Amino acid sequence: MVLHTHRSTATPNHRIPAPGQVAFVGAGPGDAELLTLKALRALQGAEVVIHDRLVSSDVLEVINPAARLIDVGKQGFGLSTAQTDINSLIVKHAHAGDRVVRLKGGDCTLFARLDEEIDALEGADLSWTIVPGITAASAAVASIGQSLTCRGRNGSVRFLTGHDTNGFADQDWKAIAHSGEVAAIYMGVKTARLIQGRLLMHGLDPNTPVTIVENASRPHERIIATILSRLPVDLATYCSGGPALTLLGLAPRASSKSLSYTESPKQELA
Repeated sequence: MVLHTHRSTATPNHRIPAPGQVAFVGAGPGDAELLTLKALRALQGAEVVIHDRLVSSDVLEVINPAARLIDVGKQGFGLSTAQTDINSLIVKHAHAGDRVVRLKGGDCTLFARLDEEIDALEGADLSWTIVPGITAASAAVASIGQSLTCRGRNGSVRFLTGHDTNGFADQDWKAIAHSGEVAAIYMGVKTARLIQGRLLMHGLDPNTPVTIVENASRPHERIIATILSRLPVDLATYCSGGPALTLLGLAPRASSKSLSYTESPKQELA
């Protein structure tokens, strides 16, 4: 019997690379110490990191120094990288055999277009994994010494977006306007006047507490404690333009180390 063997004539440079690994990672609100251990391992083993605008410099510093960083930041009502281009980048680097991290501020499962990017990978027959992170709402309430839910106050909390691809994102404002409701509103600064108008129209008390936490968990965090009737005015006066989360129905706890800019704007942070 004669056995015939076949030797490939392809050179290493012509090999088809094995598909890379893609991890969707939540970067948390900004403080690198709030990264999960799993997120840190993914970042330190990454070869390509495709990250959002809201990922802090502290988090970027813990990434594998040999990794290629690609900024695909989006800004509400401003310059943004098209979602189709982001999808193509993820697929391209995964097909090239890279260990890819798609790094998103906060929790990658909340208001982060995760499903669209997963659909792109599955359409290209590529696998993926998700590493959740701490969302901005959790960091914001920690900063003001509150909790998102409390027995006798609210048994549920709403996570809302202030705007979407069509502009102002309309919600069930009638339900939200009930006394005692608590809502965490993402991307709500530029639509604050519209949000205020909807809530007042549906009967919410103008004195309802509203707290805006800007740059939650970061060294330059700012807390603006106000009420619904003053929301747009105080935002325009005190907000510096950083990423901000609006907490409807919550005020800073008196004993928390927070600063109410609407009551004493010259006070120093404790």
